[in-house]
Amino acid sequence: MSARASAAAAIDATAAIELLRSKSLPMLVQDEILRLILAGELAAGQKLNEMDLAARLGISRGPIREAFRGLEEAGLVKAERNRGVFVRRISPGEAIELYDVRAGLDDLAGRLLAPAITDAQIAELRAMIDQLDTYSEAQDIASYFPLNIRFHDRLVEMTGNGKLLAIYRRLINEMHLLRRHGMLHGGGLFVSNGEHRAIVDALARRDAEGAARVMRGHVTAGRDRLLAAMRDDLSAASAFSR
Repeated sequence: MSARASAAAAIDATAAIELLRSKSLPMLVQDEILRLILAGELAAGQKLNEMDLAARLGISRGPIREAFRGLEEAGLVKAERNRGVFVRRISPGEAIELYDVRAGLDDLAGRLLAPAITDAQIAELRAMIDQLDTYSEAQDIASYFPLNIRFHDRLVEMTGNGKLLAIYRRLINEMHLLRRHGMLHGGGLFVSNGEHRAIVDALARRDAEGAARVMRGHVTAGRDRLLAAMRDDLSAASAFSR
């Protein structure tokens, strides 16, 4: 092994040790399963296989089981007696409830952030929107989706309200099971990012009422796109079964 390769290996090992110090093994497994959900590699209703995950991650099945329990508490998976553990499927009724709660949280975030946002934070958000535009033009949902999540998380993080951020992140974990599904509907990525730009424009004006309104409107528009996608799926399934 060359000196450069040895140094790189040492850096990787140090990073791995630091990660294990900050997070337990079951938490790291939870993070990996969430990543697979975000990437679309695990779909709603899909069964999670303990043995496959243990082999993939190179660990025993004990941390996998602990991770499943944590994910069930977070509302991301569902354990079914004598059947196994499945990625949760969310009904249209529950989806509406989740979006309604998120609309309220985003409204509050807009009211808190608009009077306090800095020019540097506005520039940061605009840079993210520009990058999202690039992904939108390429119809690259695999890249658009995680940056979209980061954009919204950053908006709430910028409020400086830790309790709001914690509640928001827990809710968003459940919504990860839904949001990719409706993102390409009703104008898709282009429309979604136009709404992002309206949010940042309102924040740049330090318009608390306007920011709250456009942030809430973005959530309800996302809800409507999702429900339309769900209806289309049901219609397609009904036509196929005839």
